[in-house]
Amino acid sequence: MSTESLIATNIARGFTAIPSRLAPAPGALSFDLTAAFARSREEVEAAQRLRYAVFAEEMGAKLHNHIPGLDHDRLDPYCLHLIVRDALGRIVGCTRILTAEAAQRAGGFYSQTEFDLTPVLQLPGRFMEIGRTCIHPDYRKGAAISALWSGLAAFIAEQRVDYLIGCASIPLGQDGSEAQALYAELAHRHLVSKMLRVQPHLPLPRRTDVARSRCALPPLLKAYLRLGAHIGGEPCLDPDFNVADVFILLSTWRIERRYARHFLDRDQ
Repeated sequence: MSTESLIATNIARGFTAIPSRLAPAPGALSFDLTAAFARSREEVEAAQRLRYAVFAEEMGAKLHNHIPGLDHDRLDPYCLHLIVRDALGRIVGCTRILTAEAAQRAGGFYSQTEFDLTPVLQLPGRFMEIGRTCIHPDYRKGAAISALWSGLAAFIAEQRVDYLIGCASIPLGQDGSEAQALYAELAHRHLVSKMLRVQPHLPLPRRTDVARSRCALPPLLKAYLRLGAHIGGEPCLDPDFNVADVFILLSTWRIERRYARHFLDRDQ
C-alpha cells in the first residue's frame, strides 16, 4: 500500500499513523533517542500533550483547542506525526508532516493561513510541510532535533520530496523591534529571489529605528538555515503565539554535504 493510501485509511479510522521504517542517522542516537512515526491515536495524543505543554504552558500561546491539555487543530488528522522517544520510551520531541496530497484534502497548507504562497507553489516538484515542532525542555541541546531531522530526511528521500516548507518563529521583543532586527540580518544572507517572495497576510509592522539583534536564533530556525533553507520574505505577525513567523523554503537538493551524508543519499 502506498503511503498516501495508508494515510487515507488511517484518516478513516480517526487517526493518522504509518509504520516506522526510520533508522536514525549517526549522531541522532545521543541519549538513546529514536525517531518514528506515531502508530496509534494514543501516540498522536501524547505528541499533542507535549505540544500543549510547550506552546501553552511554557510559551503562553493562546490555543484554540477543545480538548483540555492537548494542542490540536483541523490539520492534525491529515498529518503524519513524527515523534522522538528517549530510552524510557517517553515522547520528548515531535513534528508533523503535511504532504501536498494531504494538503489538497485539508484545504491547503498551514503556511497558507499566514502567507500567500502563490509564487512558491508554482515551482515544479513535490512539496511537504512540517509544523508544530517542539522539544521537551530537558532535551534541547541538539540530539532531539537531530533525531527529528533524521526521520524527516528518511521520509523526504523515500517520497522524493523536492521542497520542504514551513513557518519558523522569531521572538517579537519590545514593539516588534527584536523580530525586525533578526529579520534584517536573515534577509541579508538567506532571502529567496524576488520572484519567489511570499506576502504575509498580517505583516509585522516595519520599523526603521531597529538596532542589531542581540538575540540568538531559535534552534529550529538555526537548523533550517544550516540545512540550506531560505527565508521567503517579510515576517507575519502571529498574535496567538506572540511571535513573528518567517516562511521557510528548503530545496532538498541544497542540504549541506555534512548533513546529506547522514540524512539523504539519493545517488545510491
